[in-house]
Amino acid sequence: MHLKRESKLRLATVGGLFVLSNSAVAEYGLNLVEPASEITRSVFDLHMLTAKLAFYISVIITVLVVYILVKYRRSSGAEADMQMHKGKFGVFSWLLVPIIVLGIDLSIAGPGTKTLHQVERHVDAELTVKVTGSQWKWTYDYLDNDVRVVSNLQEHEPNEPGYLRSVDKLFVLPVDTNIRFLHTATDVLHAWWVPAIAIKKDSIPGYIHETSTRITKEGTYYGQCAENCGTGHAYMPIVVQVVSKEKFNDWVALKTAEASAAAAEASADKVWSKEDLMARGEELYVKNCVACHQVNGEGIPPVFPALKGSAIATGAVADHLDVVIKGKAGTAMAAWGGQLNDLEVAAIVTYERNAWGNDAGDLVQPADVKSAR
Repeated sequence: MHLKRESKLRLATVGGLFVLSNSAVAEYGLNLVEPASEITRSVFDLHMLTAKLAFYISVIITVLVVYILVKYRRSSGAEADMQMHKGKFGVFSWLLVPIIVLGIDLSIAGPGTKTLHQVERHVDAELTVKVTGSQWKWTYDYLDNDVRVVSNLQEHEPNEPGYLRSVDKLFVLPVDTNIRFLHTATDVLHAWWVPAIAIKKDSIPGYIHETSTRITKEGTYYGQCAENCGTGHAYMPIVVQVVSKEKFNDWVALKTAEASAAAAEASADKVWSKEDLMARGEELYVKNCVACHQVNGEGIPPVFPALKGSAIATGAVADHLDVVIKGKAGTAMAAWGGQLNDLEVAAIVTYERNAWGNDAGDLVQPADVKSAR
């Protein structure tokens, strides 16, 4: 009777482990994202090596523990060997176990050291991009091409595809190119991370951190700010479009032409109408300011003050321009002078001074912003 029950227990244990191992293989869809660059491939392979070793060790230990519990249970008449430490098994197990552990560690150490070296190395970059995190958007400056892309969350309803995942402007990169990223921030800690193509690195105000990658597959890859950067942390998605080198060069040429046209428009001595400034200002406000100050201008006190009826939005124009251009020390108000051109600053300030019932009636022209810088 005991033998029959013991056989059933062993069969159930082996069957359970078999199902568990098959389930682990079947659930690879819950694994890390499929790598699309050389460095993320190394990280992925190291992860799989350690995961497999951990799984096999768990299986062996589990089988051993179950066997001991069944074989030497008290009900079967087994008695504890109080002198085991004096026998050969007891003596040599203290030597054998450390050897096994050391062997496992060394099997991981080689690939781990190689991956760490790859993460920390400095490459001869063919393209350098400064990635700047701000509450709550990403700014990409292509230092070799004098192109800037400001990427914001694209609004969707919760039940729509792309909710919290889409952006208004894609971050475009070429395939098969040594790319260096320079990470920084304008306000608080952020962390730019696209698991398929690049490792995570903190973006710290006043510091530059460097990472690099070489993407091997064209496609669209998604990421997210990986540092809790405030109430809008969930609204900082990253969308990278990797294209051929030819398409990337065409895209750079298009963006360069657009930037030249925008700079010419902003620096012109044109006097803009209130309607034009308000329309452009509302669009820019929604894209850049609404996360903190809200659509209705009432802010999120006490962290983000209201603009509706505020002393800044209804007071002296010079003070309003100074805050927008230079920011305000000790607060979350970042300096927008380096991120927006004269026309964009003029439009936002005009909108804030004439929206939500402020009705200051002031029109701020690009020339006024140029003088205030």
